[in-house]
Amino acid sequence: MADLFKVLAQIIPAMGTLTDAYTVPADKAAVISSIIVANEASSSTVFRISIAVAGAADDLKQYIYYDVLLLQNRTFIATVGLTLGAADVIRVQSANGNVAFNISGDELS
Repeated sequence: MADLFKVLAQIIPAMGTLTDAYTVPADKAAVISSIIVANEASSSTVFRISIAVAGAADDLKQYIYYDVLLLQNRTFIATVGLTLGAADVIRVQSANGNVAFNISGDELS
């Protein structure tokens, strides 16, 4: 497998909307190295991140972060080693709609 280290996703989802941020392409696997969450608002908020195996419908068991408090103008950095297969989906959500999610990792083909 060839490695391709890169930014996999950059997204600011609408307020309160669970949004697909990154889907592993059909012919690849991925290792997520970091997820950076930045609250760009002057008020606190909460965020969520889930992993849907093969794009499954939303379910509580998928959440790796759930309603995590993020203070105003602050950043949360998760250094992770998530391994994902083809068609797995990372979904993100914030309560205020002013949160940027950046996902970095390695796509393997």
